[in-house]
Amino acid sequence: MCKLSVNDKAKEWVYLQLEALALARKEEQNRELRERLEQLKKERNAIILAHYYQRDEIQEVADFRGDSFLLAQKAAQTDAEVIVFCGVHFMGESAKILAPNKTVIIPDERAGCPMADMVHVDGLRKLKAQHPNAKVVTYINSSADIKAETDICCTSSNAVKVIESLDAEEIIWVPDKNLGHYVQQKTGREMIIWEGYCNTHDMLTVKDVVEMKAQYPNAQFVVHPECRPEVVAMGDFVGSTTAILEYCRDSDCTEFIVGTEDGTGYQLRKDSPHKSFHFATKYLVCPNMKVNNLKKLVKCLENMAPQIYVPPQVAEQARLSLERMLQVK
Repeated sequence: MCKLSVNDKAKEWVYLQLEALALARKEEQNRELRERLEQLKKERNAIILAHYYQRDEIQEVADFRGDSFLLAQKAAQTDAEVIVFCGVHFMGESAKILAPNKTVIIPDERAGCPMADMVHVDGLRKLKAQHPNAKVVTYINSSADIKAETDICCTSSNAVKVIESLDAEEIIWVPDKNLGHYVQQKTGREMIIWEGYCNTHDMLTVKDVVEMKAQYPNAQFVVHPECRPEVVAMGDFVGSTTAILEYCRDSDCTEFIVGTEDGTGYQLRKDSPHKSFHFATKYLVCPNMKVNNLKKLVKCLENMAPQIYVPPQVAEQARLSLERMLQVK
């Protein structure tokens, strides 16, 4: 074994000292940001909603953490005057639609959703014209314009119940083909499925899962239905983000391979600090979710911008599809 020289040891010591100082400086900055955030929340009468895929530093300061369904409910119920939505743009739109008299802001307006961009109004209208008797079911991961063309929305947590609630011979499903395939299998209903997908979940392959199972043979594989059908078929448990969290928390198993976005690691570790979680690939990271950070969160409350705006006519139509979703039990 090669021993470090005196100079090498000195360089290593300096490097470690600098690293420690940088970490301490960042923690001090974050402490100051958290204090400023609490002050601003009181001044603005604001509530912070954060999706489970956000950075840890965002989830730590959120008033509520949740998936799209839970956060949509919170937005509709809150008494706060300002909603700070830490997620992606379509989530902020849903909050504004359900709480039209509230001010809704997001930390970074660049936080979009590629899946939501895969479906467009003209294409959906054309499909509706081809199937005039069909009911349109839209995954909540979609723009307000698409929701306005929709009969009822759904999330991954209630998609099966929404489909089962419909009395329709034809169903148009947009925009996630992977979730659509899963729901179609679970319900036995034939659906006309749009060819959209989540860039992050769709990246997970059978090869990735096989390799992880070989590495962790005692671990259970929990997977989100936005993943490819052949990957979902390998799951020991398949469910929405919230369902995965609850399953891992309540399961007797102590080791899991996780097939969903890595931001869920915060809640998984918080719920079950004694359990081990291995994400199925290092690429299960949504860059759009991660564009938000603590500094931007404070800044958006200071400036009360960027604000979410939905045209009234679009909001009125979109609200019907969201409210119908919330009524499904």
